Amino acid sequence: MEQNENRTLKRAEILSPAGDMERLLTAVDFGADAVYLGGKSFGMRTSSNNFDESDLKKAVDFAHSKNVKVYLTCNTLPKNDEVKNLPKFIENSKNAGIDAFIVADIGVFNLIKKLAPNIDIHVSTQAGVVNYLTANEFYNLGAKRVVLARELSLEEIAEIRAKTDKNLELEAFVHGSMCVSFSGRCLLSSYLTARDANRGDCAQPCRWKYNLVEENREGQYFPILENDSGSYILNSRDLCMIEHLDKLINAGIDSLKIEGRAKSAYYVAVTTNAYKQALNDFYNCNGKWQVKTWMKKELEKISHREYNTGFYFGNEPGQVYESGGYVRTYDVIGVCENYKDKVAIISQRNKFSKGEELDVLEPKSEPFNIKIEKMYDEWGKEINSAPHATQKVLIPTDREIKKGAYLRRKRKL
Repeated sequence: MEQNENRTLKRAEILSPAGDMERLLTAVDFGADAVYLGGKSFGMRTSSNNFDESDLKKAVDFAHSKNVKVYLTCNTLPKNDEVKNLPKFIENSKNAGIDAFIVADIGVFNLIKKLAPNIDIHVSTQAGVVNYLTANEFYNLGAKRVVLARELSLEEIAEIRAKTDKNLELEAFVHGSMCVSFSGRCLLSSYLTARDANRGDCAQPCRWKYNLVEENREGQYFPILENDSGSYILNSRDLCMIEHLDKLINAGIDSLKIEGRAKSAYYVAVTTNAYKQALNDFYNCNGKWQVKTWMKKELEKISHREYNTGFYFGNEPGQVYESGGYVRTYDVIGVCENYKDKVAIISQRNKFSKGEELDVLEPKSEPFNIKIEKMYDEWGKEINSAPHATQKVLIPTDREIKKGAYLRRKRKL
């Protein structure tokens, strides 16, 4: 797609999830321009390890040393008994040096303005911004950015961009899990498990298997679909927009957000690397751009549900009806800890053996393959396989493998 010549394109950022320090380091290493993370409270992902006060300061210092920004989630809807803890949380976060708070609640918004006036505020997708009136009002209140609701089309985003102040930044999700509820405002989990989705504790009942029951036929269950697996009528597909970054940028998006603070460091590495390389290509394409095949294939190598493009192109079918499970075609077998004298030192993650061909993903580059001709344990004894978790394995290879690279193996179908 050709770039819109009527508008000067500000370079968009790749915004990656960081559920803990390992995932933050990975995001930075694989090319993130900014990361978003949570503290031990007031964030929408209780399943992540998140960051305490000390870790947050270390995370911010490291990220800033690599010219990467840090945005802190403060986007739950706090209840009365929690509000008293907000001032200290805001103060500690400010002292850690974060670049922005991500906020959904208007009371929290105003308190941050009072206690941390020099820190940017990003309005969370939880606020459900779907029109330019609301976006402008948040800007007038002092917001630097709004994270748009996932329910918007590209045309609607373009209209919001055209009718808002040019200094207001727009952020949108490009990859990851989708929520069946409007902008994450779901009560299913609260009703069924007493775990509040709007306070970061969703049990994901939309992914469960459901059947019908007739009130006069106690104990008899009827599948909604005529098969043995029941129905997953609420089970959303995963979002994947890597083929359409040009359209998002031309619609006015400033920040391309990858979902997944509760997901693995490997997920962060693959998604960050693929989207960053695709974005770099877009800005170097001299007017026309098409995503490279290897970048699309990378996103098939992580655990995911069937992909679609969400609401960006209209009401595309968005549910996976056949099962609630993930598609997974590759396994991580190790992580490179060092490369010296033509030997890669690998920390094992899954069993692998001599003679196998492995796929290697290095930071900020296209993956490549190597074949294991010989392998040794950490004491130099030749071995035929690596069956022990996190054992050190030495692999001679003329092709240098960078520290932090992931070694992968395709699953046999």
